[in-house]
Amino acid sequence: MPELPNSAATPGTSPERFPRTPRTPPTRILLADDHALVRRGVRLILDSEPDLMVVAEAGDGAEAIELARADAPDLAILDIAMPRLTGLQAARELARLLPQTRILILTMYDNEQYFFEALRAGACGYVLKSVADRDLVEACRAAMRDEPFIYPGAVNALIRNFLDRAKDGADLPTRTITDREEEILKLVAEGHTSQQIADLLVISPKTVERHRANLLQKLGLRDRLELTRYAIRSGLIEP
Repeated sequence: MPELPNSAATPGTSPERFPRTPRTPPTRILLADDHALVRRGVRLILDSEPDLMVVAEAGDGAEAIELARADAPDLAILDIAMPRLTGLQAARELARLLPQTRILILTMYDNEQYFFEALRAGACGYVLKSVADRDLVEACRAAMRDEPFIYPGAVNALIRNFLDRAKDGADLPTRTITDREEEILKLVAEGHTSQQIADLLVISPKTVERHRANLLQKLGLRDRLELTRYAIRSGLIEP
């Protein structure tokens, strides 16, 4: 019988000289936007990257919190203007409930106020939808490296804000209204009655009325219509 060639594998040995290195699992992403077409487009961008994977989609901020509590994603990408809870409201709650989940704000608003509110809420990045195809993937990777992602316009805002603070010796302005008042403002602007708001927030209608009175006094407004206009200007609801 002819001898086997020297290159033949010895029985019981692996044909691979170098074992494969286990791949790092992709970043698990929760995507929240109230427009299904926007979510579809963003998901195409993210899922085309081998290190990123959308595992859940939400149509509003409250649903985003529910899904995040169930799935514990690595990263949450939140729109600002959404029903029930805005992206900023959801970001504050997620930062409290799931501090290990990184948060990015993806928005159409190139707005300094929203940008600073996002940072206060716990977001580590702020990405404009108009350039999402260019910036979003890098923003996701920066977030997972514990690095902030700031779009160029926001850099100018930060520098201007720093110079103003240095000149005046003041900190960033505090928020005018509390988180609870913001919740009630949003629900009032969406057309809910005091009883409906009380049921949603598990408080009494009298408490809702007291918060609404405080809102009118703090903001210098007169009625529900002016509260609704303020909510639109603040990005709590869409016009």
